[in-house]
Amino acid sequence: MEATYDLFTIKTQCMNFLNYTYLGIDKTSRKAFVVDPSWDVSQMIRILDSHEATVTAVLLTHSHFDHTNMVKKLELLYRPTVYISKTEADYYKYRCNRLRTVEDMDLIRIGDSRITCLVTPGHTQGSVCYWGQDHLFSGDTVFIEGCGLCDSSGGSAEDMFNSIHRLIRLIPPSTRVYPGHSFGDPPGKEMSYLYKNNLYFQIDDINHFVKFRNRKNNARLLDFK
Repeated sequence: MEATYDLFTIKTQCMNFLNYTYLGIDKTSRKAFVVDPSWDVSQMIRILDSHEATVTAVLLTHSHFDHTNMVKKLELLYRPTVYISKTEADYYKYRCNRLRTVEDMDLIRIGDSRITCLVTPGHTQGSVCYWGQDHLFSGDTVFIEGCGLCDSSGGSAEDMFNSIHRLIRLIPPSTRVYPGHSFGDPPGKEMSYLYKNNLYFQIDDINHFVKFRNRKNNARLLDFK
């Protein structure tokens, strides 16, 4: 099935933080969605203008500032609907002017494009992965090389284990994964690549997983690429 939207990967930086933002433009309506707008919207605006498109939806995988800091600017420029999970909004008191909360398996429509919301707690209480056609926008739940930290407020390594194994069951191996950060591997690797190369996908015992994820000697916490 031919994709109903064109996808653009945008890399942004502020100090030590390197984030990935994703822009999808529906081919028929020219309506666009943005996943986790961070640090700089100038690249995004150039793409939108060159494609005569406008942002109608902002999809937030979670509420951490490095994934949400450009929301207000996009609200002023385009007046989009901003989506985040109800659990995330309630637990962290996240608010913005045009907020709409979603539940697990809700469907978001942007023109002819359809995005499925998958609530995947672990990094935060109400983290969401957005599944659009052959793309999984995974935020800080799943990276190509690992998974997000679970030791901040609302995080849970037990929840992360369950979320990862749910994704393994649900997402087809050919689906390409687009996380919020890279630690070396570029975004867009297939799920089948993660099966073989992401250690957290290979741990079947929850107690082993929790102990390893919560270890204190991880030296690469902010080693973004």
